[in-house]
Amino acid sequence: MAEWERRTVVASTTQPGVEFVIARMTFGRRLELMRRVRDLAARLEYFEAGQEERNRMESGILAAEIDTLYVKWGLEQVRGLEIDGQAADVDALIERGPEDLFIEALTAIRAECGLTDAETKN
Repeated sequence: MAEWERRTVVASTTQPGVEFVIARMTFGRRLELMRRVRDLAARLEYFEAGQEERNRMESGILAAEIDTLYVKWGLEQVRGLEIDGQAADVDALIERGPEDLFIEALTAIRAECGLTDAETKN
C-alpha cells in the first residue's frame, strides 16, 4: 500500500532550529491557489506595464500581497521560533517575524508548488 503525507517539513537554513511545516501540493489545493491569485496577478500585470512611479508602487504592493497569500496558503506551522516571548504562528511570522524567515518560507512554498520566481510573477 502506498503512503503519502499531506505535509512536508523544511528546516530553515538561516535560523537553526526553525522548521516550516508546508502543505504539499494537490490538485484541489492548486485550483484553490490559482483562484486566489488570479485577480491579484491580473492587476499586478497591469501596473507592471505602466511607467509612472505610482504604477511601480502599486505593483510592489500587489507583489507583496501575492507573497503573503502564498505563505498563508502554504505554511501550516512555524516550529522553533518565538517572537516577543511567544511561539510564532503563521500570522506572527508575516506581521512581526524576521523578513529573511518569511522569504525562506515563501521560497520553500514556491518550490513545493513547482514554481520558479518568474512563474510566480505571472
